[in-house]
Amino acid sequence: MPEKRKSKISASRKLMLKSLMVTKAKEELEQEMEEKQEQKAKYLEEKSPPIQTSGKSLAELQTLCKELHAKIDVVDEERYDIEAKVLHNTREIKDLNIKVLDLRGKFKRPNLRRVRVSADAILRSLLGSKHKVSMDLRANLKSVKKEDTEKEKTVEVSDWRKNVEAMSGMEGRKKMFDAAKGQNQ
Repeated sequence: MPEKRKSKISASRKLMLKSLMVTKAKEELEQEMEEKQEQKAKYLEEKSPPIQTSGKSLAELQTLCKELHAKIDVVDEERYDIEAKVLHNTREIKDLNIKVLDLRGKFKRPNLRRVRVSADAILRSLLGSKHKVSMDLRANLKSVKKEDTEKEKTVEVSDWRKNVEAMSGMEGRKKMFDAAKGQNQ
């Protein structure tokens, strides 16, 4: 077993570094929150300019209030529609996740093991026990003798130019046919 290496940094130094990292992360988080608040304030200033209510009559103020309430109603309706869509989508996502988990549970695959089966056993399982089929591959192989291969090599070595003129035409083909017939017998 390899030996466990000792750390080059002492435990107190590690603790100090961790505390420094935590304080730095806390500062960055606070700064990020402040930036978000500033962006929110800036967005609100752009979208809703300050309203001038001084010097307006009661009727003008009432119409202004009605306009603002109408805008608020439109925004609330949009917000409600968006919330309904979000809820619908979250429910659909949950249902689909449940279906996926159910399908995984139904079709749980067993751990497969490698099994050595002979060819005879495979044929028996496929064809049934009534048929007796032997799958001895070595018995089906053609046996080749060394003497036959040596004879073939010596026959092929002869000069081909002499045979070209003798084998041309129909008589040559008959000779070839007779020669092949004689070797097989």
